[in-house]
Amino acid sequence: MVTNFSQAEAVELCYKNVNGSCIKTPCSPGPRAILYAVLGFGAVLAVFGNLLVMIAILHFRQVHTPTNFLIASLACADFSVGVTVMPFSTVRSVESCWYFGESYCKSHTCFDTSFCFASLFHLCCISVDRYIAVTDPLTSPTKFTVSVSGICIIFPWFFSVTYSLSIFYTESNEEGIEELVVALTCVGGCQAPLNQNRVLLCFLHFFIPTVTMVFINSKIFLVAKHQARKIESTASQAQSSSESYKERVAKRERKAAKTLGIAMAAFLFCHLISWLPYSIDSLIDAFMGFITPAYIYEICCWCAYYNSAINPLIYALFYPWFRKAIKVIVPGQVLKNSSATMNLFSEHI
Repeated sequence: MVTNFSQAEAVELCYKNVNGSCIKTPCSPGPRAILYAVLGFGAVLAVFGNLLVMIAILHFRQVHTPTNFLIASLACADFSVGVTVMPFSTVRSVESCWYFGESYCKSHTCFDTSFCFASLFHLCCISVDRYIAVTDPLTSPTKFTVSVSGICIIFPWFFSVTYSLSIFYTESNEEGIEELVVALTCVGGCQAPLNQNRVLLCFLHFFIPTVTMVFINSKIFLVAKHQARKIESTASQAQSSSESYKERVAKRERKAAKTLGIAMAAFLFCHLISWLPYSIDSLIDAFMGFITPAYIYEICCWCAYYNSAINPLIYALFYPWFRKAIKVIVPGQVLKNSSATMNLFSEHI
């Protein structure tokens, strides 16, 4: 009896003296500090990294192109994840309790789904744009216009937000698993389990764009590699050009193809390791009776969240003009009236 009483006293609750409070998972100070540092760093990187991308594209007129507007919209989606989702998920993951109210719990879940899917669909649209630019560079400006870019921006936002609201505010995610929802409901918890149909639909929303991007980016790499070899062959056969010029052209094109291939490979790798664990775990969990331990689920979630922090590095830091823009933005020179017309493609800033 004494042992059982001691164990009951040792149980820590999210809200003391509140009936129906969730049980808090104990965590020592050292691991707690490490978790806050790692997860908080992801949130900070997602916020400030994507903020830099948005400022650079929207402020400097020289980079006002349909493609860059699409990238700025992607950065906005990832920025929103960093502001409205990751900080609150950090506290929930570390403390194993939700301290931000029941109403914001549902909003947080909607933000999570909306912005993450918006980011995913933006990436797919960017892959299509880059495929057109590589395969048909001469006519691509007439194909991917500002109007087309606007459609590619509006559709992911509209679809993602509408889909999220239709699931969680109609509570269609709970159909057929009402007993599980009741068992998981407690004060200090913020779970939104999905039934099998909704999980399968979410998996398809991940799987179809991902397969599309793998196929498109593979084609981009092959076309870029073929073009580099063709230009190199043409340069070596040209009689009117000097040998040194031909070598420079061939070297530059090989480097461009190699850089593009590395960028695409880095994106696909980061995208897959970010989203694949969460998508597969959610699918298996729904059909196996939700057997995944809480800490495994949190790890999968944060792998997906970190994709929003990595995107600015993959989609922007590969461009020299963006690195030059950072040198202007960070010191505050962007506040000067003349900075908007600055030439970011010059050798020196």
